[in-house]
Amino acid sequence: MMPRLSLLFLFATAIIPFALATVWPMAEQVGILICLGAFLLALVDLVITPSLLAIEVHRDVNEVLSVGTANSVKLWFTNRGSVPLKINVHDEPPTPCHYTDLPFEIELFPNKHQYSIYHVEPHHRGNNRFRRVFLQMKSRLKLWTIYDERDIHQNVRIYPDIKSVHGVELLARRNRLAAAGVKLSRLRGRGTDFDRLREYRREDEFRSIDWKATSRHQQLISREYVVEKNQNIIFLLDCGRSMCNADEGVTHFDRALNAAILLSYVALRQGDSVSLLACSNKVERWVPPIRGAGSIQKLIRQVYDLEPIYEASDYQLMAEQLQVRYRKRSLVVVLTHALDEVHMSHLGDAIRLMRWPHLVLGAFLRNVPLQERMYSIPETDREAFQIAAAAEIVSTQSSQIAALQQSGLLVLDTLPENLSVNLISRYLDIKARQLL
Repeated sequence: MMPRLSLLFLFATAIIPFALATVWPMAEQVGILICLGAFLLALVDLVITPSLLAIEVHRDVNEVLSVGTANSVKLWFTNRGSVPLKINVHDEPPTPCHYTDLPFEIELFPNKHQYSIYHVEPHHRGNNRFRRVFLQMKSRLKLWTIYDERDIHQNVRIYPDIKSVHGVELLARRNRLAAAGVKLSRLRGRGTDFDRLREYRREDEFRSIDWKATSRHQQLISREYVVEKNQNIIFLLDCGRSMCNADEGVTHFDRALNAAILLSYVALRQGDSVSLLACSNKVERWVPPIRGAGSIQKLIRQVYDLEPIYEASDYQLMAEQLQVRYRKRSLVVVLTHALDEVHMSHLGDAIRLMRWPHLVLGAFLRNVPLQERMYSIPETDREAFQIAAAAEIVSTQSSQIAALQQSGLLVLDTLPENLSVNLISRYLDIKARQLL
């Protein structure tokens, strides 16, 4: 507990009589009485104030949290006392993180179960824990601040953004993937397995028209085919220094890993197999091909604790490991971020080595601060030089990415927050166009 300003003020009033002791004979006695009265009042306040020990606290939180997204945490309280209590509450969530609605104030009524919800957004994946819950309230006469803490340690696992996976799953069940930004018009395939006849649509190709059915129905009828299944998707995940860059507390690596998991879920639902190779200057993780919509949890469990390291990535090693571990033609998705033109040059050389026998899609994350700096307005000569330098770096990287595209590679140049949606749309486009 800690004395409040009101109690300190009571004791401070005793200074006045002591200051008048030279002109007032009874001053010392009055000062002593004031101090004694303040002491007794403070003691009475402690006696009549209910104890915080009468409050039971329980934390309700999932064992698995998603990095970079808001996860709800529910704190339950039970007041076993006989009078209402108004308390302030603070919790110790996993660190580092961002939290909202914390600390908060709640009034607890006798013998009632009550709760309050706050949200936590973890910044790092892996094993972590919640720690103590802190309680605070004012005494009955508001002379003291009463403190208490509860050791409610709870271990949690912080996974990639599995909440987005659940969101995509729900939208897919409702046939509303467009709500997630995915271009559904590209889901129609041009495979060899006939699916059905339907009315001609403006975006259909002329070669899909069934002229016999058209003549029978006296209107244009198109043939629709099933998108080919049983294809292979391999993610090459860069775990090097460049992926340690962060935007809004979330690293490029986490953005890339989240996108890989979301696309894996979509690909597994399409009937394709998925595998993942994570490399820095060595092989960090290899997940052999998995198949089936229910396998997404297996993938998440194998990669949730992956972290980038502050070492230069060996892209030559990445290309060699791909050829050794999987030679069957696949869609290879390279998820990376280039720091400068030299970095981009080494990366481009390695990606070109992967072209045979695979179809390679290079997904490049843009440098958000560099982009923002390039479009800012200078106020000094120094800022003008910085903006010009940023524009030159971005222009050089864009030219190198364009050169990769002209050499026959598929390229996706995107902001980190748009990576998941753009990657899924590109995958569906590749499937529909039978590029694989």
